[in-house]
Amino acid sequence: MRPGTVAVSISIIIRTYNEERYLKELLDAINSQVITDSEIETVIVDSGSIDRTLPIAESFNCRITHISKKDFTFGRSLNHGCEIARGEIIVFVSGHCIPVDDGWLSRLIRPLFEADIVFTYGRQIGRDTTKFSEYRVFEKYYPAISQIPQDGFFCNNANAALLRKVWQQYRFDEELTGLEDMHLARRLVEDKKFIAYVADATVYHIHSENWRNIKYRYERESRALQKIMPELQLSIVDMLRYYSAAVLHDCRDAVMNRVLLGELKNILLFRLMQYWGTYKGNHVHRKLSASKKEKYFYPKN
Repeated sequence: MRPGTVAVSISIIIRTYNEERYLKELLDAINSQVITDSEIETVIVDSGSIDRTLPIAESFNCRITHISKKDFTFGRSLNHGCEIARGEIIVFVSGHCIPVDDGWLSRLIRPLFEADIVFTYGRQIGRDTTKFSEYRVFEKYYPAISQIPQDGFFCNNANAALLRKVWQQYRFDEELTGLEDMHLARRLVEDKKFIAYVADATVYHIHSENWRNIKYRYERESRALQKIMPELQLSIVDMLRYYSAAVLHDCRDAVMNRVLLGELKNILLFRLMQYWGTYKGNHVHRKLSASKKEKYFYPKN
C-alpha cells in the first residue's frame, strides 16, 4: 500500500506529564498535516499531569488514557498507548516536540510502505530553550541527510513511526530506564528488519530541563544502554577525554558564531552533566529503592 492510494489508519501517541507549554502547538500542528486517504487519531498517555495538559487534550478531542505514577516506565507507557491505539501505523511524538511543517507525518511514514522497513524516525532540531551544546547533539545524531534504510539500530521515538503488527510482535521493554526505542530497534535489526532515518520529517525538540535533570536523563539512558550494549564501558579517563573534546568543539563553534562569552558557562555545565551522568549510569549499579525508582523513571519538568 502507498500513502495517497490506499486508506491507512494512523494513531499518534503522545506521552504527557505537565506538557501544557507546547501541547496546544503540537496538536495544532498535527491537525494541520496534509495526508490523504488516512484516518488519524491522537492518543494521550498521561502519567499524572496537574497543569492544563488534560483540558488542552480534551479540547482537541484526543483519546486520553492514564498510567499511574507508581507504574510508570517509558516502555510501559508506550505499550499502554499502543494497546488502545486503533491505527495500522503507530506514530510516537514527544509532548514537547513540534513538527516544522504540514508534510511531517506523510514523510515520516512513507518508508513504512517499502519492503522490510518497519520502523522510522525523523530529524530533531532545537528551538526556544535549547542549550547551545544540545544543538550540537542534535546535529550529530540527526543530520540533514536521510538514510533509508540506515545501518545500525540507533533511533529515537520522540519522533518515530512503527507498524502496529511489528509492535505486537516485539513490544517495548517495560523495565528499562530509557532507550526502550533502541532496545526494540536492536531486536528488529537482529531479525533482519530495517529502520529508516527520515531527515525531512523534522520536529523542534524543546527541552527546558535544569542541570540536575539533564544529568538524570543521561544517567538513566546510560544505565539502559548497559542492557542494550553491555560491551560498552566508560572509564573516568574516557569521560574526561570526551568532556574536554566536546567542550573544545563547542567553544570553537561558539567563537565562529560570536557567542562564546554568553555561552561558555552553559557549554561547560551541559557537557559536564552529559558525561558525568553517562559515566555514573555506566558504572554505578545498585538496587533502586522506591524513591530512587521515581527519580530515575518518572519524567520531571
